[in-house]
Amino acid sequence: MKKALVTGAAGFIGSNVVRVLLADGVEVRAMVLPGEDEKNLEGADVERIEADLLDPPSLDKALKGVDALFHLAAIYAIWLPDRHKIYRVNLQGSRNILWAARRAGVEKVVYTSSIAALGLKPGDELSNEDVPFNQIKNANDYVLTKWLSQEEALTFAREGLPLVCVNPCFPFGVGDRAPTPTGKLIMDALNGLYPFYFEGGMNIVDVMDVARGHVLAAEKGEIGEKYVLGNRNVTVKEFFDLVGKVSGKNIKRVPLPVFPIPAAGWLMEKIADWRGQPPLLTSKEAPYLAQKLFFDVSKAREKLGLELTPIEDSLKRSIQWFESEGYLEGIL
Repeated sequence: MKKALVTGAAGFIGSNVVRVLLADGVEVRAMVLPGEDEKNLEGADVERIEADLLDPPSLDKALKGVDALFHLAAIYAIWLPDRHKIYRVNLQGSRNILWAARRAGVEKVVYTSSIAALGLKPGDELSNEDVPFNQIKNANDYVLTKWLSQEEALTFAREGLPLVCVNPCFPFGVGDRAPTPTGKLIMDALNGLYPFYFEGGMNIVDVMDVARGHVLAAEKGEIGEKYVLGNRNVTVKEFFDLVGKVSGKNIKRVPLPVFPIPAAGWLMEKIADWRGQPPLLTSKEAPYLAQKLFFDVSKAREKLGLELTPIEDSLKRSIQWFESEGYLEGIL
């Protein structure tokens, strides 16, 4: 791997992938949208190119002369004023970049999917890359588009594109400018906006571990395979306890049953549609998060050699970064 194109290069995971590649001596072409905030790329010695997933000719130009593609550009959101946009970008946009990669004859594609595109085992059982998707009932637009786009990406692999799929869990760390829904969990917890919790759980991981997992997948991943990039499985209560411990802030919360939450989420969505501002919760989000999103991460560790950072360190860096950037002003 001599030169790589990274889509979504200014984003949370993408900018960290860029820095791992640069540290490994790989020349990087960073694809950004016209007018996009490029603050995450400050100080990075990269070639910047403006292109749009929905503009195929611009993708052909972006891929000219590179031997590897890291496709991270996607919309990660639980709600949008125009919900159709997430389908256009996450589905049609992914098709466009993969067709362009095939035309360009790149030697390796690392396709960023998500654990949202994988199925879940019941209860506390650990899920893995081989569990068939079974979340149609609980899937919001993001979950659906990640599953559907992953299936198309794996079809490209079966048809000859040298593609490996990675499935990040819930990442935390430096550069979450949006912030993503995962970063917002920290902010809302510290801001007292989550006085309750559900009996669910998730797998949390340092964003730099996720970035290293991408590069290792390019180097060692088998074509057509999926690799979960995660670290520790925690319940929602344990997560809030960790945030409180790391921040030194007492986060008060009470357990709530899940059954009344979809109705509350539906109402919040309607208010969000009217106000044009994201809701705290959606009707689909609560039932999905109330499950145990617990994953076996041994495949990436054993097959790719991915080493993991202590999660307390990850959360501490994430909180410190949010604070230094002014996201937590008046909270801590």
